[in-house]
Amino acid sequence: MATVRTAEAHWEGSLFEGQGEVELVSSGLGHFEVTWATRAEEPNHHTSPEELIAAAHSTCFNMALSNVLAEGGTPPTSLDTRADVTFDPPNITGIKLTVTGVVPRITAEQFQAAAEDARQNCPVSKVITGTTITVEATLAE
Repeated sequence: MATVRTAEAHWEGSLFEGQGEVELVSSGLGHFEVTWATRAEEPNHHTSPEELIAAAHSTCFNMALSNVLAEGGTPPTSLDTRADVTFDPPNITGIKLTVTGVVPRITAEQFQAAAEDARQNCPVSKVITGTTITVEATLAE
């Protein structure tokens, strides 16, 4: 069954002096302000396309990795992933996924291999093909 999720963005003015907002329509979780300055410099309590990509990618990656591990007979107890999206105007130049997992009965090498599988196959990774995506996987002690 296909699902559709919706966000809407509004912008006023030029790129460098203008401002806008993005609304998470499907979830109704809120409106978030965006400006060029808060995208390319300090966030100052505003979001950016890169932060939204990071949120989507880290969430999708956790779901994909959970599935890879479960299919391999080692379902995770927990996974915590950070996505760092680098924006060097005018391009996104890389995404680094850093995951820490509590996964019984698995070696560090097996966990890294599962993380690479998830990196390559999560739907968000598949959509973001114009940049380099790396993953660093660590088992929690």
